[in-house]
Amino acid sequence: MKVTFGALVITAGICGLLSFGSLAASLGTEYWYIIQMNPLNMSDFEDMSSHSGLWSIHEGGKMNADSIGSFTADYSRYSETELRMLSMHSAIVVVLPFSLVMLLFGGICGLVSSLARSPFLLTGTASYFLTCSLLTLCGVTLYIIYSNQALAETERLVGPEGLSYIHTSFGWSLGLAWLSYGLELLTGVLLLVAARMIKLRDTSLHVGSKTFRMED
Repeated sequence: MKVTFGALVITAGICGLLSFGSLAASLGTEYWYIIQMNPLNMSDFEDMSSHSGLWSIHEGGKMNADSIGSFTADYSRYSETELRMLSMHSAIVVVLPFSLVMLLFGGICGLVSSLARSPFLLTGTASYFLTCSLLTLCGVTLYIIYSNQALAETERLVGPEGLSYIHTSFGWSLGLAWLSYGLELLTGVLLLVAARMIKLRDTSLHVGSKTFRMED
């Protein structure tokens, strides 16, 4: 079955919309990182189960937004390791929302380039979406590094036995961010294929027109 230009750009548009929605939902929810208490070891500990997002932590049914305030924190009272982690968090909450804004403009560029059927515009839009995917990948990867370093620092302070009663894991909000990255990448690839298809068609028409003139 032959894939048409229209099918390519429509699929790319759907992927672009889904990537924007996935990243927006990811940024707006608080299930990036989950901490669960081990019921077998809770007899001597208060239940401190929590789930957190980029902006706040929900602990014991209450939201605590002050615990993740990398821009408003008093840097003078933190260690070098904690300062490095705060800097990482500041980068995360800038890169990912910026990627979301870029996706919005990318959708507009994609619509214009598809209607114009311009190989140049389609290639530029594809490169734009690939850049968005790199930003999203950087933000997500940085969050994973940040979370692992936070856990390692906590273990250093309280010891392995202090963490034996809790279970940590990444949540579905992070999964949505990964999904957005994959869809952004797919959108860029589809637009590149569409640009190649238009370019080959134009070349074929040009060669055909030239051959027709020579025969005349």
